[in-house]
Amino acid sequence: MSTISETYTVTGMTCGHCVASVTEEVGAIDGVTNVAVDLPTGAVTVTSTKPVSVDAVRAAVDEAGYSLV
Repeated sequence: MSTISETYTVTGMTCGHCVASVTEEVGAIDGVTNVAVDLPTGAVTVTSTKPVSVDAVRAAVDEAGYSLV
């Protein structure tokens, strides 16, 4: 099975709790298999089994309380 990876930049994260919140919300998107967050850079890499719209990622990040750049 092939996977798709996209990297986004999220602003406002400052701690491990921030990382956990973003990981949980983005990880709940249908098809997402992995979420890797790099706190210092704000990079969030989303791996999925099918295309995930940027709007879905933005909504999940917003739900966690942060902003997608």
